[in-house]
Amino acid sequence: MQRRQAFKYELKPTGEQQRNLRRYAGSCRFVYNKALALQQANHAAGEKFIGYVAMAANLPVWKREAGQTWLKDSPSQALQHALKDLDKAYQNFFAKRADFPRFKRKGSGNNFRYPDPKQIKLDQRNNRLFLPKLGWIRYRNSREVLGELRNVTVSGKGGKWFVSIQTQREVEQPTPTATTSIGIDLGIARFATFSDGSYIAPLNSFKTTQAKLAKYQRRMAHKQKFSNNWKKAKARVQKLHAKIAYTRCDFLHKATNTISQNHAVVFVEDLQVGNMSKSAAGTAENPGKNVAAKSGLNKAILDQGWGEFRRQLDYKTTWNGGMLFAVPPQYTSQTCPGCGHVSADNRQSQAVFACVECGYENNADVVGAINVKERGHRLLACGDGALRLSMKQELAEVSQLSSV
Repeated sequence: MQRRQAFKYELKPTGEQQRNLRRYAGSCRFVYNKALALQQANHAAGEKFIGYVAMAANLPVWKREAGQTWLKDSPSQALQHALKDLDKAYQNFFAKRADFPRFKRKGSGNNFRYPDPKQIKLDQRNNRLFLPKLGWIRYRNSREVLGELRNVTVSGKGGKWFVSIQTQREVEQPTPTATTSIGIDLGIARFATFSDGSYIAPLNSFKTTQAKLAKYQRRMAHKQKFSNNWKKAKARVQKLHAKIAYTRCDFLHKATNTISQNHAVVFVEDLQVGNMSKSAAGTAENPGKNVAAKSGLNKAILDQGWGEFRRQLDYKTTWNGGMLFAVPPQYTSQTCPGCGHVSADNRQSQAVFACVECGYENNADVVGAINVKERGHRLLACGDGALRLSMKQELAEVSQLSSV
């Protein structure tokens, strides 16, 4: 079994290397934005989409243009990969997996990739890495890199630079040590509730740091823009944002490790987080309702990191020999696991579930997790098509009851 894995480390560049890192990241961002502007102008003129090969042919021309000769100083393959990233973003948009590509701003998306392993040298014994046009650069070696090196991605965040070394190696087909299955209901009051009744409390890394972040942002707003004091205040804000992200990521890694090691089959809700966290502000002609409350709910949803939780759980269950299944989330917290009765009245409050038909009582999140697990077993037994047909019948029954 082939396993691709990334090992991430903090870089320890010299002053000159830091300046070059910023220049190379800026060059890749410039090429990405220039290609995106060209694609938009091409589409407005009614022309066909420009593929990667045709777009990459423009790179030598851009390097020779007046005022852009500084592009020659950046690694050529890193600039080419920036165009590949744009092409991939368009393909995701065409396949309805992502929104339309947007321009990158300075300060966000400070990353670039070296895709050719032949140009990269890794010296783990001396904690250093050789990258084209950067030379040997040191890194904090916290664990051993396993496998054959495939590519290297350099990224900057919170005033620090990191390197992600992707490798590929042959591993034995994993066999799960656990034999149980579990259903998971994701929420805000409880981050993850399991079908056996246990749960994981939420971390709320943004919520707990929100007041401190707002104080730092106010200080930054009161400074003269681009002054030395403004840059110092901005660095504090960036550092706090990075701390929020790192804390959340650490929490998710620990949670997904525990779940993937203790259960062979995991069922989760197929939540559309992007749709759930859309703004309710509306327009000037048609303003939204309960905008402040919806804004707070959106922040709480995004603070949980449900998408990253599912991504980590997906590959970790595979690495441990298990399986992850996503099931339709409709009416999981309104369906009685005892008699199967579906009604909004069953959910008496955020936490209380009491079936109006048979009197079954339990925590609403636990009920949701039990139903997620039950639907997952139906998915395995009957297949996706049979489950979707059953779901359509349930939705039809609920709509008929609500219209009576």
